[in-house]
Amino acid sequence: MPDVSAVKALVFDVFGTVVDWRTSLISDFTKWSKMRGVKGDWTALVDGWRAVYQASMDEVRKHPERGYKILDTLHRESLEKLVAQLSITGLTDADLHHLTMGWHRLHPWPDAIAGLTRLKKEFIISPLSNGNVALLTEMAKFAGLPWDLVMSAELFEHYKPDPETYLGAARLLCLKPEQIMMVAAHNSDLSAARKQGLKTAFVPRPTEYGPLQKRDFKPEGEWDIVADNFGGIADKLGCQAAA
Repeated sequence: MPDVSAVKALVFDVFGTVVDWRTSLISDFTKWSKMRGVKGDWTALVDGWRAVYQASMDEVRKHPERGYKILDTLHRESLEKLVAQLSITGLTDADLHHLTMGWHRLHPWPDAIAGLTRLKKEFIISPLSNGNVALLTEMAKFAGLPWDLVMSAELFEHYKPDPETYLGAARLLCLKPEQIMMVAAHNSDLSAARKQGLKTAFVPRPTEYGPLQKRDFKPEGEWDIVADNFGGIADKLGCQAAA
């Protein structure tokens, strides 16, 4: 294994790496719609929503003169287009807000809490996510994620994979890039982090996109650590076993 002895902090991609956004949202919206009496293809909505995720952030990059928009705002704008496309009718403004806030109510993967708790004993742990601060903070409360702090693209007004996010995390932590390890289930995120000097750890989440998964089944780079789950990362970093 490459030398990771200098690592002092681990930063995590969140959507797909720490939390199971797809299953969480489909289940949440299905239960809510029955109570609310609204009909819709919630699987199609959720998959379509995630499909336009990168494009919505690209619009922010292409038009810096318009100012930075947080992810909650981008999610709401995308949602309004998708409900029209999918002919989901009868939604009030409060309903649209509730659906948008579904991204704050995501459940962690089964290994996440125990693995993060082990890692927290030895390292600083934080999200480094495109989610905004409020989203990530409320998600942590909802899911019981034991972060030491919350780092968001919002703090740098740049979305990953812009270099400013990875280097911004190092700056805020007063650490060198090589003292930080980026943990992600997405090879592209790790590639961008490594270009900025961060160490890297890959954890596959082969069911993130359900039957639509087309990538990230396995590591596609020479990452510093490859593990099946967060517990495996803790093992390879020499963390003590859970009590």
